[in-house]
Amino acid sequence: MADTKKILEGLQIIVTDLAQQADGHAIQSKIFAAQGFSKLGEKYAEHAAEERGYVDKCIDRILDLGGEVKNGAKKEAPVYTDIIEWIKYDFQVSKDGLAWLETLVEEARDDYTTFDMLKEYYQDEEEDMYWAEQQLELIEKIGMQNWLNAQV
Repeated sequence: MADTKKILEGLQIIVTDLAQQADGHAIQSKIFAAQGFSKLGEKYAEHAAEERGYVDKCIDRILDLGGEVKNGAKKEAPVYTDIIEWIKYDFQVSKDGLAWLETLVEEARDDYTTFDMLKEYYQDEEEDMYWAEQQLELIEKIGMQNWLNAQV
């Protein structure tokens, strides 16, 4: 049987943390676009919108489960002008987040609605992690300047 209290706590953590991540991706989108890297700007703007969609889904599910949604305190997160350092940072955030999210997905296994939603979110985050890893590997193979040229 799913532990609704643990699920609600986990969903609230996602609401708080993912809202901040979405804001961070929106900020990075603007920075990269201002630097002339329009492809990266678009990618991170789309990513921010997608994350806000998952925040909305988690809020809806908290309410469906009879929980109370909070606008939790968010700690300051770094902002990068160096694209490579940003991708390294974002890659690590994804890896750490997926490790945590995996436990919540398992906790929700008997709550089919929450499980399906979290599984979809997990798959999306995993795809983002693999994208960042692939970009770092490409940078190593083709060089930073060639990779940056492809982002214009």
